Amino acid sequence: MTEPTGFAFTVSVSGGAGGVEAQYEDLAAMGRLTDDVAENTLFTAATSHQYLANPDVIASAILDPVGAARFEAGLLAALDGPDGLTATSVGIGLRGAAFRASARAYQISEELNARALDDIRWLEGTPIGATVTVPALAGFTLAEVYGRDDGNWEKFLVDHPGLVDQAIGMSPGLLSSLLGGENSLADATALAASLYPDGSPRVTNGGLDPNQTPPPRGLGDILNGLQHRDDPGRGDDNNIDVRKVIGADGRVSYIVDIPGTRVWNAPGDKTSNANDLGTNLNAMAGNPTVLEKGIQVALSRSHVGPHDPVMLVGHSQGGIVAARAANDFVSSGQYNVTHVVTAGSPIGRIAVPDNVQVLSLENRNDIVPHLDASDNPDTANRTTATFDHQTGTIAGNHQIAGNYSNVAKQLDSSHNPSVETFKKSMGNFTGGSQVETYRYKVERE
Repeated sequence: MTEPTGFAFTVSVSGGAGGVEAQYEDLAAMGRLTDDVAENTLFTAATSHQYLANPDVIASAILDPVGAARFEAGLLAALDGPDGLTATSVGIGLRGAAFRASARAYQISEELNARALDDIRWLEGTPIGATVTVPALAGFTLAEVYGRDDGNWEKFLVDHPGLVDQAIGMSPGLLSSLLGGENSLADATALAASLYPDGSPRVTNGGLDPNQTPPPRGLGDILNGLQHRDDPGRGDDNNIDVRKVIGADGRVSYIVDIPGTRVWNAPGDKTSNANDLGTNLNAMAGNPTVLEKGIQVALSRSHVGPHDPVMLVGHSQGGIVAARAANDFVSSGQYNVTHVVTAGSPIGRIAVPDNVQVLSLENRNDIVPHLDASDNPDTANRTTATFDHQTGTIAGNHQIAGNYSNVAKQLDSSHNPSVETFKKSMGNFTGGSQVETYRYKVERE
């Protein structure tokens, strides 16, 4: 669904309560409900047969044999005739089976399409495929690239971000041709992550933020807090904020702000900075990261209880870590992560528990969300809002300020059913009367 005109950005929304997968689930639920109706109808038909041999009916046949015969004939027709209850219950049961089968068929079709796309890209990454696809990747020859944008690769890339999906998707085929076997994208990511040993966190308390943002009232305020943490001119070197939102009734909830990558280090170039390339690769490979471990320590030091609602908000790398941490924290029962908000993060291949609501903001011209070569799952708990904002640069298309923060404010006025459902579900975080923001610095020992 696309937002109507009049908004600054054109936004398309997929997944969530109004998404296709939710409709599949509704179809399956309708099948289960239909099964219940069929079972009840069949039970009614079966128990009603007892009236054919009811002593009162038999006795009445002596006085009125014609009337009794008509009664039994009518009851038999109502129960076992072509349009009777028994036939009707069978028809309802078959319809329920059809509903369930249709829902599963749609799901299988989407799964097969995704696998087929991965397989095609894998083949194109092999030497045989590469001889065909690389010279004319996505329909553009190298000469055309140079001629169109005067050799400006950055502009060409942000104009055609799908090239990133293609290149990443081809990497497993290339890896397989070099190492042998049939390596997947997960294998390629794990291999790259192995070049960056992670380590243990060192967490330093930065104290209360004297310039904290006010209690959030909507998605725009949620992203403003993340932007506040991400601001390099903020004057501190902390890299995690834990916002304690306090309601008028004293109940508390917590928002964790996680910024993106700060250090683009080469393999073997060890750094104490937890926001480095190694954290990116390890998180995408499914490994626990020093940044996730640091968040765990920060939550503990902020006295977050196992039942307190927690929202993880991340930009770029921060969104990858947020999605991964949500899965780990919920699976372990350590923290009650109920919501995740990501901005410009490639999390399409990261599993998130069904009871965690996820909202992903993605700029179509931002290449970073394309780094997993996958669309986000179209499930009932995962909503993706995709928008158009072209600045002409990689950094401009990826930044929070004036980009992801603006579309978040726009979504506060959105009437899209998936977005509205998400907003209604996050009342614990947007209905507070005061906030306390605790700062933490997470480093690699």
